[in-house]
Amino acid sequence: MRVLVNPKGYLLCLPASKKVSAYKTIAIACLSLMFPIFMPDVAAAETVMQKVARTGILTAGTSKDALPFASSDNQGKLTGYSVDMLTLIKEQLEKELGKKIQLKLVALTPAERIPQIVNRQVDIVCDATSFTWQRDKKVDFSVSYGITGTQLLVKKESNLVSAESLINKRIGVLAQTTNEQAIKRVQPKATLVYLKTRAEGFAALQQGKIDAFASDSILLEGWLQKAKNSDAFAIAPDRPLSQEGIACMVPEDNSKFLDSVNYSLVKFMQGLVNGNQRYVAIFDRSFGSQGAVFLNRDLRDLFLETMQLVIEFREEIPKSDL
Repeated sequence: MRVLVNPKGYLLCLPASKKVSAYKTIAIACLSLMFPIFMPDVAAAETVMQKVARTGILTAGTSKDALPFASSDNQGKLTGYSVDMLTLIKEQLEKELGKKIQLKLVALTPAERIPQIVNRQVDIVCDATSFTWQRDKKVDFSVSYGITGTQLLVKKESNLVSAESLINKRIGVLAQTTNEQAIKRVQPKATLVYLKTRAEGFAALQQGKIDAFASDSILLEGWLQKAKNSDAFAIAPDRPLSQEGIACMVPEDNSKFLDSVNYSLVKFMQGLVNGNQRYVAIFDRSFGSQGAVFLNRDLRDLFLETMQLVIEFREEIPKSDL
């Protein structure tokens, strides 16, 4: 048998002889060759919305050491501001899909977040993630529902208050974070010490293994408020080395799912700014005077002003849907 491809791209199967007994074998061989060409790709990846509708499960990545955005409590349960946002997203999906959805939370390190989204091991990540153009090449981002920046946790007597003061200093960072990039940008001559978790960073600073630990301002404030020896440490400099919006990440090419995520987040922010009791309670659980991390008036105002900007650039959510 000879297999040829004609100018139009069709497979031509020509028998080497005219023996009738060989025709059946030839036909089967031709069909086998043609099958992959003409059959649709039934294994093509389904969208997040299709997967959630089929399984009834929304698999979400978050953090276990990013108080107040996401952390593990004494019982090992993942809680926090970003987890509350995931719950609101789940509720919106239930409304749109007309069925109950289970929110399955997975604790991830910063280095695991994007690979697990790209490989579709999780459907969404909401923790203390901030937008960068480099990350945006691999995943899609939601609207920002918070704001943060890079600062340093230092010992009280430290004089690390400027970019120049960081030269040759050991600065602890987590790999693949905006904090790492901020230190590289403001002081390339700083010595970066890579740590696996924020808990490692706090411990390394207390043990004198590093001169400072770089992380998000609110995360450092959260640790400082909970630390037994908080008087021995300070957050510096007064002006953050960088400032970024906090957002969720989703797989690329999932616009319908991203629409639902954005609608959920804008609905929350609009309700919060307008004084909706449920949304105010959610915010205060993380950032109120009795919350996980108390935001002073300036930080709270910055949060709300940022939310107001996000709201104003989008159509108002109907009051009946708040």
